[in-house]
Amino acid sequence: MSESKAVDAAQISVEVAYARPDTQLILQLSVPVGATIEQAIEQSKILQQFPEIDLSQSKVGIFGKLSKKTTELKAGDRVEIYRPLIADPKEVRRRREAEGKRMKKGGGDAQAATDENTQKKPA
Repeated sequence: MSESKAVDAAQISVEVAYARPDTQLILQLSVPVGATIEQAIEQSKILQQFPEIDLSQSKVGIFGKLSKKTTELKAGDRVEIYRPLIADPKEVRRRREAEGKRMKKGGGDAQAATDENTQKKPA
């Protein structure tokens, strides 16, 4: 076996992803077998492209499942860097309920939709 094939065999292909409301980036890269999430992020140089990412504070995961930065990667994994939530979804629901508002499927105000549907239409 040639030396270049041995080096290739010791590498796995992974993706590193980050998204903002205005843009998203998914980078494919090869990392050594046994590389961690944190090592893949550093190797991808995504932190230079998005300086707002604070890896010490940001949560990370693999395919939407929260993971520790020390988790070892497997071939084909997609590392995702998550942005902090703007509002706590549970708190938003509690506040809406306290105000007496109901949500309809799709996220609008159900009471307003009901009021619109029950208004008399001119004949």
